[in-house]
Order: sequence, then C-alpha cells, then structure tokens
Amino acid sequence: MKQLLQGNYAVAEAVRLARVQVVAAYPITPQTPIYEKLSDMELEGKLTGVMMRTESEHSAMAACIAASLTGVRTFTATASQGLALMHEMLHFASGNRVPIVMCNVNRVVAVPWAFGSDQSDSLSQRDTGWMQFYCEDAQEALDTVIQAYKIAEQSLFPVIVAIDGFFTSHFMEPIEIPDQATVDAFLPPFSIPTRFNIEDPAFISNVVSPEQYMAYRERSFADMEKTRPIIREANREYQEIVGRGYDAVQAVDTEGAEIVLVTSGAMTSTARVAIESLRAKGYKAGLLKIKAFRPFPTEEVQEALKNVPKVAVLDRNISLGKEGIFCHELKSALYPLERRPTVTGYIAGICGADVSPEMIEDMVIEALKQDKPTDLPVWVRRETWLQKR
Repeated sequence: MKQLLQGNYAVAEAVRLARVQVVAAYPITPQTPIYEKLSDMELEGKLTGVMMRTESEHSAMAACIAASLTGVRTFTATASQGLALMHEMLHFASGNRVPIVMCNVNRVVAVPWAFGSDQSDSLSQRDTGWMQFYCEDAQEALDTVIQAYKIAEQSLFPVIVAIDGFFTSHFMEPIEIPDQATVDAFLPPFSIPTRFNIEDPAFISNVVSPEQYMAYRERSFADMEKTRPIIREANREYQEIVGRGYDAVQAVDTEGAEIVLVTSGAMTSTARVAIESLRAKGYKAGLLKIKAFRPFPTEEVQEALKNVPKVAVLDRNISLGKEGIFCHELKSALYPLERRPTVTGYIAGICGADVSPEMIEDMVIEALKQDKPTDLPVWVRRETWLQKR
C-alpha cells in the first residue's frame, strides 16, 4: 500500500509494524512528529505497545534500557541536543547489550542555535558501541527501522537509524508500506534472554577489575565484527520478502570511473542527479553511497574504490581539528590498499545549507583536475560558488 508521508511518519509506521512494546521519548525538533504520530496511534489503538512520556532524553534512554532488559521490544527517537543529553546512557545501552532501536533526526548542535540538518550529532556518538545506519530517503528509513530490529535482536547491539532533519523528516514522499503479515514474516516476536527475572535474580553493570574490563571490551569488539554477516543476511531476507533492499554501500558507475563521489544521507539523491549530468557531459564519474557507519563497511569500500584514481567525499558534518567524519573514516579504510586513490574532502550543506546538483558537479570537476588533494577540507558554500560562476 502506498501513502504520501513525511519521513517522520514513515518511521512511526515502521515502529507500529515492528510491534514495538515500549516507546519512551521526549519531543525535540525535528523529531517531534515521530513522537506525536506514535501518540496518535496509541490513542487510536493502532500501536500495540505503551507510550512513556518522559521528562528528558536521558530518562527516555534509561527507560528503554530497563524495558529491554525485561524482555520487550523498545523504541525511542531524538535529535541534536537531545542525543547529546542521552550520551551517558548510550554507553549503558550498548554495554548491557540491549537491542534498542532509535531514530535520530540529524540536526545541528549548539552553539549557535539552529535547526537544519547536520550529521555531527549522531556521528559524535561513534564510539558508544551503537550500530549506525544513514538513510537517503523516507522509504529507506521505514525499511531500515524494520531491518534494524532484526539486526539488533540477533546481535544484541542497539541501533541508530539516522535521517536528515527536514529534508527527509518533513518532506512528503510516496511510501510503500508493507502489510503487517509481510513484516511479521520477516520480523519474529521479540525473544531474547531476560536479564530481569525475580525467580533468578542477578546483578547487571558490575564493577570489575582492569583485566576483566579489557576482556569484556575485546569481546564486544569481536561481537561487533560478527554483525557484518547479520546485516547482510537481514537485508537479503528483507529484499526477498518485501522486495526492497539496501546494502551497506551502493556503488553507481564506479567501474572504470576516473573519480568517485562518496556521500551519505539525503545529499545522495542530489549527487545522483549531478553524477548523471557529469556522465552525459563525458566525465567518467561514479557515486558511492555509504549507508552503514558502524560497523564501518571497510571491505565493501575497498572493493568499490580499489581501481579508482581519485575520490571526493561530500560530508554534511565536521570534526573540528581534522575534517569531515566520513572522509576521515574512508581514508582509514583505504590505507591498506597498495594502490589507493587520492581523497579530497568537501564540507557542504551544514545546517541544511543549499547544495545544488550544479554545485556538486563543479566540486567533482575541481577534484578531478587537482594534482594532489588538500590537507584540509574544502568548504563549499553557495555564495562562494556563485561568485566563481
């Protein structure tokens, strides 16, 4: 069934279809419509679970952790400062290996105050032990939330599904919504070992020795590596049952390309238009969309770019003192290659600033002409681009 929905509502539909039992959230722009839609669903009897109205995002995550430990399927959503406030509890969630799914609607973090899209809020949670997936559009967001539950519950790691604030969260798109029977065929009822059991009491979050702590972190690292085939299999099965799928990376026209543009999130759709135009003009340009950020798809990236001489990475985020975060991760992934491409990083679209296909075309052409990449990222702003034109 197709419906015209904004991305936030598509996420809410996915939560309903996943038969989530506890939703604990606190409203924050531009995530609030998810919270509101789920509240409507609860009032109408469409949401089989329980909505918890918490006093903060920190409390929302704490509630999800406790609920998940009792053996129920949980969900929350947040953005920007809300995710920052959750930070402490994100470590508790991954450390306790609870399979919570959270939608983060990417928004800039203060200061100054603003509301546009920027991936730095979720990317700054890189080392909390959460898996992270970045979605290009609302359809992918709906499908990824459903897939995320299967991935999380098989791996016992929590998952962040990230969508761009306002571009994906508020834009209206025709969304194909699978029926309940189809989702049930893919996603079985929630069933993991219950850690809170009054018949068999136990203690969680123990204080341990340095040797025990290191052994635990080593096991967590090894377990995260084991999620890679779980992600692939969940996507394969979803594609078989539902008819759609999204690999950890998607390569477009990379074979024989002289330069490949690397993107993530909603800017990928704009980049597709730019690459198609460049191809029509005779440029051998390709596109690599990165969906999975944690675990980072190192092997897939290496395979896609091993024969490419030049790469341009378009980041809607910045790590002050270094560069765009996807660019940094990409360079690390490519380093082991004997013949690795030169990589140039570009920063664009911060706070939802305009990034047109023409701007991306000029950026790719500029990177193609460079003899060697710059050490620092290149900032792409519309007013500067217009002056050059």
